[in-house]
Amino acid sequence: MPIRSAPCAWTVEEFKKWVDVNGDGRISKAELRQAIRRRGCWFATVRAGRAVRRADRDHNGYVDDAELEHLVAFAREHLGMNISAR
Repeated sequence: MPIRSAPCAWTVEEFKKWVDVNGDGRISKAELRQAIRRRGCWFATVRAGRAVRRADRDHNGYVDDAELEHLVAFAREHLGMNISAR
């Protein structure tokens, strides 16, 4: 199920800013879960957990800048978000 009322297209930076609410430069599972819930999507905890597991290549529990492309790919494929490189 795609995220309802998501903007037509976001840049990667806009997406990151929207998810990284505390501004530390890393995206946690909790931050992603809150972002998914803000859009009214079901199963936010499951989706956030799956997304972080797939994107977190160094297994530290966070998605940082080096891993962001994997999170963006997950959001495009599984959350129905239109995120462009620019």
